[in-house]
Amino acid sequence: MNGPANGVWRRGDGSNLVGVPTSRLASAAFNEEPTELRIAGVRSGHGELFRELAATGQRTDAAAVFARYMLETFGLAPPAVGADGEVVRRRYRASYLRLLRGWSFDANGCEGAVLKGWVESRFGLVPTFHKEPIAQYGSRAWLRYVEEKMSSRFHNNVILMQLDLVYEFAQWVLGRYFDDGSASWTLFRGVNDFSEHQIVERLSKKVVVLRLNNLVSFSRSRDVATCFGDYILEAIVPFKKIFVFNGLLEHDPLKGENEVLVIGGDYRITAAYY
Repeated sequence: MNGPANGVWRRGDGSNLVGVPTSRLASAAFNEEPTELRIAGVRSGHGELFRELAATGQRTDAAAVFARYMLETFGLAPPAVGADGEVVRRRYRASYLRLLRGWSFDANGCEGAVLKGWVESRFGLVPTFHKEPIAQYGSRAWLRYVEEKMSSRFHNNVILMQLDLVYEFAQWVLGRYFDDGSASWTLFRGVNDFSEHQIVERLSKKVVVLRLNNLVSFSRSRDVATCFGDYILEAIVPFKKIFVFNGLLEHDPLKGENEVLVIGGDYRITAAYY
C-alpha cells in the first residue's frame, strides 16, 4: 500500500487464506458474481462441530451447539463462583464475543483493530481507515493500527482461529437457513460524509463504486441506518462477504441495530440523501 492511486487507497493485493485472488475478492465484480470462500483448514480441522451442526433442526439449536463448542474448545466459560460466594479469578482469555462487543461500542477501538487485522490476514484486504484515513505504510495512522491490532491483551487463546470459526459458522447458517436463491442481502449504512470511504467511480448521479474499509458495519434496516448519518448507502452484499450478523450467535453482541459486519473492498453503492 504505497499511498493513494488516482486519489484512491489501495484495496490490498496480498496473499490470503480463502483461495481467491485478493484483487478479484476486493472488486465490485466479485459481489455480482461471488465464488466460494473457505478459510483454509477450518472446516476440516473442526469436523466435529460441523457434524453436530448438520444434525440440528432449528437455528437456535445450531447457535447453542456453536456456543458450547467454543466454550469447551477455547475455555470461554463465565466466571465461576466459589463456595464462599466469591468470584473465582481466572486467567484472562481472549474471546470472539469480547471483540464483537468492543466493535459494537467503537469500531475504531483496539477490538476493532484486531478484527480488521483478522480480515487482512485471512482475506488479504488492508484497512483504509482506523481512527483516521490510512493512506500508506509507515504513516502515523498505519502505525497506530498495527500497534492496536497486535495488542497482547487480545492475542492469546488463538483468537484468530476463533474468528475463523465465527465466519465459517455464519456461512453455514446463511447457506442452511437464509439462502432463498439470491444468496445476498440488501444492506444499508448511514454516513455523514465520505471521509472513511473513497469514491472509485461515479456511475450515475446516485450510483458509485465505493471503496469500503476492510471490515464495515451495515444494517438490514434502512430506518436504523438513518440514525447514523444523513447519507444512506445501499449495497447488495453477497453472503460470502458476511462475517457476522445480528441473530447469528446465542449470546449476541450485535443486537439492537440489526447489524451486519461485512468484508469490505469495492462495492456498487446507491447513495441517497436522507
